[in-house]
Amino acid sequence: MRTPRIILLSLLVIGALFLGACGTTRTTRALPQYETPLAKTDFQNVRTTAYTHTEADHREFTNHNALGGELHAAGPAIHRAENIVRALAVSDSEDVDLRRVSNTGVALQPFSVDETRPVVRVTTATRVTKTTHRVKRAIAVAKPPRIGSAAADWSRWPVGTTFRLLSTGQIYRVDDYGWALSGRNTIDLYMANSRDMNTWGARGEPIQILQWGDPQESLRFLQSHQSYPHIKRMVLELEGREQEAAALQ
Repeated sequence: MRTPRIILLSLLVIGALFLGACGTTRTTRALPQYETPLAKTDFQNVRTTAYTHTEADHREFTNHNALGGELHAAGPAIHRAENIVRALAVSDSEDVDLRRVSNTGVALQPFSVDETRPVVRVTTATRVTKTTHRVKRAIAVAKPPRIGSAAADWSRWPVGTTFRLLSTGQIYRVDDYGWALSGRNTIDLYMANSRDMNTWGARGEPIQILQWGDPQESLRFLQSHQSYPHIKRMVLELEGREQEAAALQ
C-alpha cells in the first residue's frame, strides 16, 4: 500500500513543480520597454508589423482574435496615388513646339485684345414633341472594402478603432492585442499567410484614423484579465495611471 502512495505523492510534487515553473515563466517574462503614447490625432505615423495565426505564439488561439471572433485579412491594396503619371507644367522658358489645330480646317487667325469683330447670333426654332419612354438604368453598387484585423495596445488604440493605411488604402480594425504590443506604439496587421506576413515585415506607416474605439469598452473587457502583466499595463493606462503602467515590468 505504501508504493501507490509514494507514486501519488511523487506525481503531486511533479505537478506542483510544473505549475510553479509555468507561473514563474509567466510572471518573470519581462514586458516590452514602455514608450510614451502617440498623440491621439486623426493622422499618425506608427510602426507596423505583421502576424498570422500559424505562428508558434498564436497557434493556441487558432484564427480567432481576443474577442472570440475570426481574424480577417484586409482586402487587396489600392494603387498609390504617387505612382500615377502626372501632367507636368510647361514653363515659358522651355523650348516647346506648338501646333495650331482647327476642327474646321480654317487657318486660325492671330488673337488680339484690341481687335473687334462683329458677333452674329443665330436663333433656331425647334419643335419638341414630348414622349414618355421607359428607360432601364444599370446602377453600379460599390462593394465595401474588406476590413482586416489588427492587434495593438488597447489603451492607445481602443478596441474597434478603424484606420486606413495611406500607402495602400487598406482598412483595418483593432480587435486583437498581444504581449509584445503592451505599452508600445506598434500596430500588428493580420495577414492570411506567412508569405504575406514576411513580405510586409516591419515598417513605419502613416495611417488615417477613420473611427476611434471606445476606451471604456476596452477597459471593461480587460479588467477581468489583469492576472496577465501585459493586460494589467493596458488597464493602468486606460485608468490614467501612466506612471504605474510605465513602471510595470
